[in-house]
Amino acid sequence: MAEAERIIGTPDTPEAAGAEPERGETVRPRGKRRIAVLFAVAAFAYTLDLVSKLLVVAKLEHHAPIEVFGDWLEFHAIRNPGAAFGFGAAFTVIFTMIAAAVIVVIARLARKLYSLPWAIALGLLLGGALGNLTDRIFRSPGIFQGEVVDFIAPKGFAVFNLADSAIVCGGILIVLLSFRGLDPDGTVHKD
Repeated sequence: MAEAERIIGTPDTPEAAGAEPERGETVRPRGKRRIAVLFAVAAFAYTLDLVSKLLVVAKLEHHAPIEVFGDWLEFHAIRNPGAAFGFGAAFTVIFTMIAAAVIVVIARLARKLYSLPWAIALGLLLGGALGNLTDRIFRSPGIFQGEVVDFIAPKGFAVFNLADSAIVCGGILIVLLSFRGLDPDGTVHKD
C-alpha cells in the first residue's frame, strides 16, 4: 500500500500528505476566517466617509471651493443624484438597490473568507457601499432617492468622495487578486 495513511480530521489534500499539488489543483493555506478584518476595514472606511461628509456639509456646502493644490485639486461640495460622473440621475432608486445587493453578497461571502487580502478588498467595497447607501437613504430629497455628497474635485475629472475611493481601491484589489489566482476562501489556483 503506497498511499500515506490519513489522520482522522485532517484534510484529504496533496499538501496534507506532504506532496506538491498537481498542475491546475488548488492549494488552501491554513488559517482562520478573516471576518473581523473585513468588518474592521469596512467600519474604518465607512466612518472616514461619514465624518468627511458631515464636515463637508457643515463647513463647505454653499461656500466657495477650497484649493488644496492650486487649481489641480479642490474641495468643492456638490450633491450627486446619479452614479459616477453624474450619469443616471433618474435611476437613484436602482443605484440604491445595487448598493444593497453588493452589501448582501459581501455578507454572504464573509462566511467563507480566509484570505487577508480579500478581506481588505471586500472591507473597502463594503465600507464604500455603506457610505453611499447611507446618503441614498437619509439625504434629501427623500428615502432611497437621496443625493450623495461629493467633494474631492481633481482638475478635469469627476467630483467624488471617500466612499467612491474605497470602492475603486477595493475593486482594483479584487481584480489583482483574481489575476493572481487567489480566491476569497484562501485557495490558490496554480494555472
